[in-house]
Amino acid sequence: MKTLSLKLDDTTFDEAEEITTQLNQARNRYINEAVSLYNQFNKRKILKNKLLKESKLTMKDSLKVLHEFEKFVDEN
Repeated sequence: MKTLSLKLDDTTFDEAEEITTQLNQARNRYINEAVSLYNQFNKRKILKNKLLKESKLTMKDSLKVLHEFEKFVDEN
């Protein structure tokens, strides 16, 4: 495990303290889980943006192939 110094806004800290007390969970465990969830969220966000970008790059080619396929089907 890594040790770090963390500065939180007072409101964020107070909310975290209230929740960890209600959950009977250590503050450190709570923050670890929160960062882990946020990492997962951002990984998905990055992947979504990457897929959208790649989809836009291939869209014209995909439409061209689709039109060619439709012509082929219509001719037969």
